[in-house]
Amino acid sequence: MPGEKVLIVEDDRNSARFLELELLHEGYAVEKAYDGAAGLKRALAEPFDLILLDVMLPSMDGMEVLRRFRAASRPTPVILLTAKDAVSDKVMGLDGGADDYLTKPFAVEELFARMRVALKKRPASPRAEPEILTAGLLSVSLPDRSASYGGEPVALTRREFDLLCYLIRNRGAVCSRERLMKEVWGYDFCGETNLVDVYVRYLRNKIDYRFHISLIETIRGVGYIVKNESSQTRPAAQTAPAENEMVHRI
Repeated sequence: MPGEKVLIVEDDRNSARFLELELLHEGYAVEKAYDGAAGLKRALAEPFDLILLDVMLPSMDGMEVLRRFRAASRPTPVILLTAKDAVSDKVMGLDGGADDYLTKPFAVEELFARMRVALKKRPASPRAEPEILTAGLLSVSLPDRSASYGGEPVALTRREFDLLCYLIRNRGAVCSRERLMKEVWGYDFCGETNLVDVYVRYLRNKIDYRFHISLIETIRGVGYIVKNESSQTRPAAQTAPAENEMVHRI
């Protein structure tokens, strides 16, 4: 599908220019690098849909570029281009993480066909998380770590903010105390799970009881949930329960 961004890593400038023109004619966006080190730097610094990588390159050969690129957990499809046609070379390239291997000289139509196959197999881009999380009239801004309800600011500590964000991100799902401890406090945190209850109480005092809503609900014996239909009004006469827990806020 035209429009994808392709990186060409090829030291032969004439070949690189030829490929660039052919790809531009097909509607691809193209960037070029003329040696292995520059190609690796560009591949790691910018998002590409596909990389055409020559094997014989100055400063760093294509196999090493591929190895380092995959070691950085980058899933972008890579097609190796090389004059080497030995089976062992092809096996080495494919085992090293290449999606395909094309021997020079090749017909540009064959390259386009292989590119289309590789692009179909590329992983879907992860959905970017919105900068604002909402639950009814509650709004949580991730960039500046602030919260408000109906426009009124809600002052939260760092841990309260992290707990609230996790519950909203998993809205509609019951979050156990153990899961919240691991995800919000961290796997290596040494503490009792009743700490979760205490911080849920803090959040309820600042949000539920203050604004007379039912944002965070308890699932007895399991944990807590922010329901999709949350922010139902709570009787105005109901007030926050007394605080008996003594916990050092983190």
